Amino acid sequence: MIRRHLIGSHTVGESGFRWRGHEVTRLEGFTDAVFAFAVTLLVVSLEVPKTFPELLDAMHGFIVFGICFSLLAYVWFMHYRFFRRYGLENPWMVILNCALLFFVLFYVYPLKFLFTAAFSEQQFSVAEGRLLYGIFSLGYAAVFSVFALLYWHAWRLRAQLELDPIELLRTRQSLIDQMALAGIGLLSAVLAQVMPPGGVELAGFVYFTVPLYFTWSGHYWGKRERLLQA
Repeated sequence: MIRRHLIGSHTVGESGFRWRGHEVTRLEGFTDAVFAFAVTLLVVSLEVPKTFPELLDAMHGFIVFGICFSLLAYVWFMHYRFFRRYGLENPWMVILNCALLFFVLFYVYPLKFLFTAAFSEQQFSVAEGRLLYGIFSLGYAAVFSVFALLYWHAWRLRAQLELDPIELLRTRQSLIDQMALAGIGLLSAVLAQVMPPGGVELAGFVYFTVPLYFTWSGHYWGKRERLLQA
């Protein structure tokens, strides 16, 4: 199991943040199984090609799979890092974790459909476009809203966790980052519904602000951390 291998390795960790989770819990094991199932859902519709044109079509499918897999892997890594950082396991963690898994499974098919449609240049009616962007964006916002609640719970327990100043700063950063990602998803969902027919695609372009946000966030919080260390 990847999670167990990472924990047992002496080459992983996070400089400046003491990892409090050292064992793979049943909750994390269940989470890994659900993520594995989600990845299976991404490839279940891919068939072995029998002709060269079918092979070319399948290659387009693997490009979409690669993008979707990368996004799921990113969500999995955020989950892994949270539980390594704080090592929390209580009823509230179980509830939030199950909510996260529910939204991840909900998110898989809209995620795959959206990227498949983008690469195939599939055309939609205005009503279909609004609904597609709305479903995708609400799923996106829900996933990162749960992460925001996870970090909010860790922030509430900061005294019990004995977080030092650097750890407090990074916890605040992570909380705000997750809130920002959820806000971007909600903004996309709103734009999909209120934009005139010719501007529905703007709901998708909103996601290009994500790397811009993280560029700013990394610079701002990195500067504060350097000042704190000094």
